[in-house]
Amino acid sequence: MKSIKFLIAIMALTISTVAFAANKTENIKVSGNCESCKTRIEKAAKINGVVKAEWSEKTKVLTLVYDPAKVKSDDVQKKIAAVGHDTPKFKATSTAYNALPGCCKYR
Repeated sequence: MKSIKFLIAIMALTISTVAFAANKTENIKVSGNCESCKTRIEKAAKINGVVKAEWSEKTKVLTLVYDPAKVKSDDVQKKIAAVGHDTPKFKATSTAYNALPGCCKYR
């Protein structure tokens, strides 16, 4: 019985390690200024397939961990641009940018 439990534990650990290894980490420059920007950027980035999205107000870099089988970096960057924040590949529309609060204007 102990050997079966041990075998199941090893299998579970192996499966979780393989599943985590499939994730990709990417650092993306995202324009913004403040804590409100951080909240908005991270919320926009957390779409299906994204494991972690953390934006630094100091460095203006979003650390993105995602499953490339479920989502593409471009999909995330488009969502971020749609809420008013520029990325290297996608620029926010004037309408989205102008909808940002004054403290969040970076242009």
